[in-house]
Amino acid sequence: MKAILLPTDFSKNSINAIDFAVTLFRDVACNFYLLNVQKASAFISDDMMEVTVTSTIYNTIIDAAKTSLSNIISKVKERHDNDKHHFYTMVDYDNFIDAINQVSEKHQIELIIMGTKGASGLQKVIFGSHTARVMQRCEVPVLAIPDNCTFSSLDKIALTTNNITVRDFDALRSIMELIKLNNSKLYVLHVTDENYEVHEQGDRSDFFSMNFESPVHDHINVKTKDMYNAVHKYVMDNDIKMIGMVGEKHAFFERLFNKDSVEIFAFSIDIPFLVMKTT
Repeated sequence: MKAILLPTDFSKNSINAIDFAVTLFRDVACNFYLLNVQKASAFISDDMMEVTVTSTIYNTIIDAAKTSLSNIISKVKERHDNDKHHFYTMVDYDNFIDAINQVSEKHQIELIIMGTKGASGLQKVIFGSHTARVMQRCEVPVLAIPDNCTFSSLDKIALTTNNITVRDFDALRSIMELIKLNNSKLYVLHVTDENYEVHEQGDRSDFFSMNFESPVHDHINVKTKDMYNAVHKYVMDNDIKMIGMVGEKHAFFERLFNKDSVEIFAFSIDIPFLVMKTT
């Protein structure tokens, strides 16, 4: 059974990500864990102030969240009747990242699938604040599903990298599984900037050729501040359906989405984005 974590705040974005997940893995036996994380500060209202017993407040919040999770599962099962899929619900009253990490360890989560939302600052525009933090601070691969993105053919998947080496093979397992599942073509985009130069490109190409079927290799050399635009242009020009990235401590991730405030604009990436980490 593949173990997949689906964090949800009951928003349209997160429910869309759940639908995407069950469709993506429709032919795979999966345990889906739906997690809702509550914060005490989010429930300080006039209504709650009338309740004097802390345990009663806690129970009220948790029970309401559990009911909402059960309703989501019922509706998902109506839309996707699949006996290969099993659903489990969890509600936590904790720091969001801590809750994600604890659940991931306990249930040996292989992939986290989350929706994106929001707009204020480029990372929030693209991923939503929670999703960006999970990508940066959790060890499990994260697949971000943009708002209103519905599942379609993933015939072209790109891997954007400037530091993949043979020792990173394990980090690529998630994208390898998705490529096999969807019979996808892999496009390897080697990116260089003033911080990183590509070395041993021949060895690197050989590594991908040995582990993927006839991958396409492309190279771009850009200034750091233009990296995001260059990668996005590549995605659009090549009709890429999903893009993946792997990097040590997400140094590349941070540079890719690091823009000065004058360069921030209202843009929402419209394809799924997979972030993996080296071990």
